[in-house]
Amino acid sequence: MSSSWDRAGKNNHQLRTSVKKKNSALIAPSVLSADLLRLEQQIRIVERAGADWIHLDIMDGHFVPNITFGPVVVQAIRRCTKLPLDAHLMVEKPGRFLKNFREAGADRLTVHMESCPHLHRIVQQIRELGMRPGVTLNPSTPAAALKPILPYVDLILVMTVNPGFGGQKFITSMLGKIREINRMIKESNPAILLEVDGGVSADNAAQLVEAGARVLVAGNSIFGKPNIGQALRKLRKAASL
Repeated sequence: MSSSWDRAGKNNHQLRTSVKKKNSALIAPSVLSADLLRLEQQIRIVERAGADWIHLDIMDGHFVPNITFGPVVVQAIRRCTKLPLDAHLMVEKPGRFLKNFREAGADRLTVHMESCPHLHRIVQQIRELGMRPGVTLNPSTPAAALKPILPYVDLILVMTVNPGFGGQKFITSMLGKIREINRMIKESNPAILLEVDGGVSADNAAQLVEAGARVLVAGNSIFGKPNIGQALRKLRKAASL
């Protein structure tokens, strides 16, 4: 009998079919950069413009030097969109909050390997709650640290800025790291989606996709523009080779 851990490849295969071209990426606008007074309106704009996921940056003021929002806001976002909610927990001891975010409506839950001394256990708990587990690593964490966890996750998120604040400049040396992780994924679990977050824009989207990125998280380069829908479409065009 297969365990819940063995379903990662099958589950992810279904999602990857939404990437229409071989060399293109899903677009996941990050509401960290949205106008919270007009959050529902702006989410509906990116949804109409073709966003694939909504990315949720959850910060606790301890693991990273900023505080954003929690399950209550996620629950409100869940009510105004049918898009998959991609929750990225930048928090200490994330195991305390897994059930809260599942109940709030998160579809994916990604935790930092730097905050999880028992990473396999957390990944298993995320899957058992019915969410798709992902693992994030900071810019200073080497790609090789991912090797033991690759068979068990649906997604790897590469931070291309130091987490904590939106609008930071992309760290160009992370391109080599993305390529290395892409090679590791192909060798270990090709169904894994490789996601990139930090300084993503239409200017570097093609480089990221060429390096192996299959999900692009973009905040300021979408919500920071006067025409949000147009900005998303420009990013998608740049990410479709």
